[in-house]
Amino acid sequence: MSKQQVPKKKVVAAAPKVAKQPPVAAAKPKTGRPSIAEKKVELIFSRKNYILLGAGALLMAFGILLMGGGDMPDPNTWDESIIYSPRRMVLAPLFMIAGLVVEVFAIFKR
Repeated sequence: MSKQQVPKKKVVAAAPKVAKQPPVAAAKPKTGRPSIAEKKVELIFSRKNYILLGAGALLMAFGILLMGGGDMPDPNTWDESIIYSPRRMVLAPLFMIAGLVVEVFAIFKR
């Protein structure tokens, strides 16, 4: 014997009614003090300063790359011409100092 299926009741939930508010007129800007959006914020550095800062950083990074290396062809030998080459002892420090000078110039330039 099979049971008879009872039809399910439908449940309807009513949403509360929200009262409509009258439209608000556009607010007039205050004439007293300027708002945050109206204030013109001047940056400390200009675009040229940032370009100079980047150039100085690139010069210093290039100096660090020039100092790298120095692998010996044989671990049992010591070749001073590789370790103390003019590239590492003269050229790389010049690039590092030039990068620092450009950085200082970029900071103090108006």
